[in-house]
Order: sequence, then C-alpha cells, then structure tokens
Amino acid sequence: MWRVKSLDAVLATAEKKTLRRSLGPVQLTMLGIGGVIGTGIFVLTAEAAQKAGPGMMLSFIIAGAVSACAAFCYAELASMVPVSGSSYTYTYTVLGELMAWLVGWALVLEYAVAASAVSVGWSGYIVGLLAHLPTPITIPPELAGGPFQGGVINLLAVFIALVITTLLVIGTRESANVNAVLVAIKLVALAAFIWLALPVMQMTNFHPFAPLGTSGIISAAASIFFGYVGFDAVSTAAEETRDPQRNLPIGLIASLSICTVIYLAVAAGAIGSYGAQPVFGAHGEILEPGSMALGKVCSAFVSEPLACSHEALAHVLRSIHHPLVGNLLGMAAGIALPTVILMMIFGQTRIFFVMSRDGLLPEVLSRVHPKFRTPHVVTWITGVAVAFGAAFLPVGQLADFSNSGTLFGFGVVSLSVLVLRRTQPSRHRPFRAPLIWMFAPLAIIGCVTLFFFLPWQAKALFPVWTAIGLVFYFAYGYRHSHVGRGLTEVPELDSDAPPGPIAG
Repeated sequence: MWRVKSLDAVLATAEKKTLRRSLGPVQLTMLGIGGVIGTGIFVLTAEAAQKAGPGMMLSFIIAGAVSACAAFCYAELASMVPVSGSSYTYTYTVLGELMAWLVGWALVLEYAVAASAVSVGWSGYIVGLLAHLPTPITIPPELAGGPFQGGVINLLAVFIALVITTLLVIGTRESANVNAVLVAIKLVALAAFIWLALPVMQMTNFHPFAPLGTSGIISAAASIFFGYVGFDAVSTAAEETRDPQRNLPIGLIASLSICTVIYLAVAAGAIGSYGAQPVFGAHGEILEPGSMALGKVCSAFVSEPLACSHEALAHVLRSIHHPLVGNLLGMAAGIALPTVILMMIFGQTRIFFVMSRDGLLPEVLSRVHPKFRTPHVVTWITGVAVAFGAAFLPVGQLADFSNSGTLFGFGVVSLSVLVLRRTQPSRHRPFRAPLIWMFAPLAIIGCVTLFFFLPWQAKALFPVWTAIGLVFYFAYGYRHSHVGRGLTEVPELDSDAPPGPIAG
C-alpha cells in the first residue's frame, strides 16, 4: 500500500503530449482570479459575520496567507507532474498509493461537497431575486431550505445541481470566452458593490471589532478558506506557461493578492455600510451559522442582520437604498455561480475517472457513454450525491465539510514537495518554489490549525469519511491496483481531465 506510481513513467507520458507554452503573467493572473472569486465572497460573508463580526477582515487575510503558502507547493509539483489527477496524482508519485487514495477520497469533500455548497448559495440568491421582482415570486420556506434551516428541501439547489449534471453527461462545458465573460460579470458586480458601499461606511459599525475574540476570527478564517480554493487553476497551467520560473509565482501571488484586496474591500463595505455583528440567542449564547436556532432568532428581526442573510451582498445593497443594483448583483451571482458548480462536478468525475483507470475504483466508473463520449456513470452518481447534499444541508455547513477535505489535501501536497526535495533533489523542476522550507511548513501548520478551528461536525465527519474510504480501499483498491499488478501505463492524459478545481 506504500507502492508509488513511477514519476519517470508519468513524465514520459507527459512528454508525448507537450502543450504550447503561451500563457504569460497577465493570463495566469486572470485565470487565478476567475478560479478564486465565487461562492466564498458572494455567500459566506454572512457566515463570517456570525463567527467573527467585523474581525472577518483579519479572517480573509489569514485564509489568503495559508493559500499563498500552499500555492507555491502546488506550483512546483504541477510543473514537475503536468498531468491530470490534481493532488491525487502528485501524492501517488511521492508518498505512495495509500496516501494517494486518502487524498483522492478527501477530494470528494473538496469537489462534490463544494458543488453542493455552491448550489445552495445559488439558490439563496435566486430566492432573494425572485422575491424582489416587480411582481414578486415567493418560494415557500419549506422548499427554500433544508431541515437545518426550518424547511423540508432546497428545491432550487437540487434543480441546478441536476441541470448541470445533465449538461456534463451530454458533454457541454464552458469555453474560454464564456468563462472570461462570466469572470467579468463577477468582477463588475463586486466593483459595483464596493463603489456604492464604501462611501457610506460608518466607523462605529466596526466596534466591537472581535466580539467573539481571536478564536472567532480563526474559526471564520477556517470557513472563509472555501473562498480561496481555486488558485491551483494557475498551478496546473504550468505546462502551458512561458518562463514558468518567473511567471508562475507572479500569477499565483498576483491573483491571490488581488482577490484578497477585493475580499477586504467587499468585507469593509458590508461591515461599514450595514454592520456585521453576530446574532446571539435569548440568553446571550453563541448561535451556530445555518442552524435552526439562528433561523428562529433571525425571523424575529424587522431589519435582517448580515449574519441572517442568504444573499449577503445583494441584501446590503438593498438595505443602503440601492435595490436595483442589489437585484442586478443577485442576477450576476445567479448567472456566474452555475459555472462553478459545473467545474466542481466536472473535477470530481475526472478524479474518480483517473482513480478508476488506476484500478483503485471499479472499472464501471470509467465507462464512457457511446454517444456523448463522457463518463456518464460516474457523472450521474456524483450529480445525484451533490443534489442530495444541496437538498438538506445549509451552505455554511457544506463549505466547512468541503474545507476539511481541502485542508487535508493541501497539507499532504505541501508535505510531498518537501519529501521530493529531499529524495530527488536533482530532478528537473520547471518551477522551483522559493523558500520552500519556510512556505511548505507554514502551509502545513496553517492547514492543521484551520482544520482544528472548523466546527465540530466537520472535524467529526473527516475521520469517519476517511475510515469509510479505508474500508473501500482494502476491500477493492488494494487488490485491483494497476501499480500493484505491475501495470505501468499512465492513462490520465487520455481522460479529458479538468484544469483544476474552480471553487471559491
């Protein structure tokens, strides 16, 4: 179970399909911004307000710093192993099959559960948008949220998840031009929010700055981390980058820096113009974001606090007398977020596809549709699972579940870089991360720290999820592994794999 996939075999296969190096620092930076900005800032601002209050601004900085340290590790490995499979493949070539399996299994939380979270976030914006139309359309509360929010099922979230799954089975995916337009829509929407909210800031809304103390700020950073995932869209473009030694760090640091500045400006606008203090229970107790207890307290407010909103940024704009722009921002979120769901489900199915081609999962999962030429079996399994999670769980809880798997994956990748530096120091590295013996340990420490500040449900879910994965591995993957059976072919490059997770 400690057997490794031959890095030489992977690289030999990669050389047969060399891509044209055409990406410069500007293209890489835009790719990173498009990958990062999404659900985190549009939806989780309310979650951060409930956990940290105005201190969420520090939370964005902490999460961004951990992401930046991990980004260097991803960039070095992506330049050395420019094939599909993301952190699963990196780990397989360095730490062995068992760790690769655990990372691949954890990626289910990063991809599929994140897709559920984005589906719920999209639903919240659409429900708010419909309610503020000239002729309002009201979605019954029973169909607008799951049981944890006092409803029965989040019907719109299920709808969008199944629509995206159907498109993926048929073979529809976004083109570079469509993606560029949608990135522009997201940026214009956030720019409009900053433009209108910052001038009406009141410094009194920043006090108290940390109502729940340092632990609240770090807890919010653990949740907000969801908003930074997607930067590895830059690192996985290493093979297509001109002068990767120079341009990769520029693209990574520039995109993360720009996104952090945007996040801080949006957070400052929301806090300063409207306020972001947590909502407490009747006896002063701290209420969990997305819980029924918080929902019950929120329903009693005439003017809904930021921590209660399912469409935080649009709600702030409506509250500061810009209802039209608030509705347009809600529409922008409604247009742009489904592409994030598409990329997350797409990424999940391709990870499963690669694991199946490696023999670690049943071969049926890599079965391709005779007409559409897509892995339809695994796509439907993933899509139904995504819809199920979106139907019954709140967005914050789903994001925290997703973060538990993502933090594990990032930590293992950071460890892999250090191991490879020690075991194969002379191997060619198109991008050699600077100060790796500082950045990689900081990434590992940051990931571990943020994990322990996740809610107890997410911390409890991860070992249970890992144990289930180990049962699957020893019941099937250990005996059917292609590497274990001496099959050394490297089929990932034929799998139409994704360029990397586009979450945020």
